[in-house]
Amino acid sequence: MTPQVLGIIFALASAATWGTGDFSGGVASKSRSQYQVVFLMTIPGVIMLVLLAFLLGEPMPSVPDMIWASAAGSCGAVGIASLYRGLALHNAAVVAPTAAAVGAGLPVAFSSLAIGLPETPKMLGFLLALTGIWFVSRPVDGSRRRWSDGLAHAVIAGAGFGGYFILLAQVEQGMVFGPLTFAKSASLLLALAVLLLRRERIPALTGIPLALLAGVFDAGGNAFYMLARQYTRLDIAAVLASMYPAVTVMLASVILKEKVGTHQAVGVILCLIAIALISL
Repeated sequence: MTPQVLGIIFALASAATWGTGDFSGGVASKSRSQYQVVFLMTIPGVIMLVLLAFLLGEPMPSVPDMIWASAAGSCGAVGIASLYRGLALHNAAVVAPTAAAVGAGLPVAFSSLAIGLPETPKMLGFLLALTGIWFVSRPVDGSRRRWSDGLAHAVIAGAGFGGYFILLAQVEQGMVFGPLTFAKSASLLLALAVLLLRRERIPALTGIPLALLAGVFDAGGNAFYMLARQYTRLDIAAVLASMYPAVTVMLASVILKEKVGTHQAVGVILCLIAIALISL
């Protein structure tokens, strides 16, 4: 099995686990504050990543790697907070797809500038993937609101997610769990700060079980992304990992019996075609 194929497999595994984590976190957020859920879900991730780094004998990250990882974790936390804020404005039709597309598009632009454009089939795959992510992220109800409503939050969220992909990719090759521990620790501190600023109650560890489950999947998604980055280009790893909304939509359809709109089905199909092209 070639390194390229391994990288694609790890990136798709990242999308699957991140999508599952988002589904769990979304269900938990229906009954509790999304900020409480974000805070709680980072705790099992930190614990899990520390244990894996210790058990696998991974050395302590260098100071530059700690800085890159912490900056990435901060970007990710800002992205999640901005996404939730935008969704709170009841404009998911603009916020969700814009954040997803910007988050996937930034690593493609960065990688193209840093190491050059990939082959034509992969470029076509990127375009189809970004289009598919856009469609699959749009809400089923077909709500129509002014484009400007929540757009700033969507762009900030997407920039946060894209920044997370780019910054984490700067970590030394071969390092996985140590840098992720610093990334998730930074996210935990930011989530705690948001709770304190909003004067919300800090939840008990066992208060939101689904949030803990989401945290385990989130940590797994991060680890798979880091492994994907070891074997393939940043743009390929980031775009494939960004297909997580398709997994969330499918789980909501199967488990919660939520309706899947035509545009979402089209988005999933486009993502599948994109995977084939990127794999060439």
